[in-house]
Amino acid sequence: MPKETKAGLYQGTIEKDANGNYFCGPYLLDYQIVEAYFKLGDRVSLKSIIKNTSRMSMETYPQKSIKFSYATENHDND
Repeated sequence: MPKETKAGLYQGTIEKDANGNYFCGPYLLDYQIVEAYFKLGDRVSLKSIIKNTSRMSMETYPQKSIKFSYATENHDND
């Protein structure tokens, strides 16, 4: 289960796998949103997590987030 925080359901940095998928921890991130507003290494806070229905990535990432924002840095490092 994701750790519930005041800033969102999960926080971490944006990474990209060998298949070109953007992810944060175990969660797939919406590709178009990352391309438009974020860059690799940005720290984000996931606001909602849904089931991933894409056949191409659902085995690796069973859940995804389409609502996420920059994480605020008002806590100790993980």
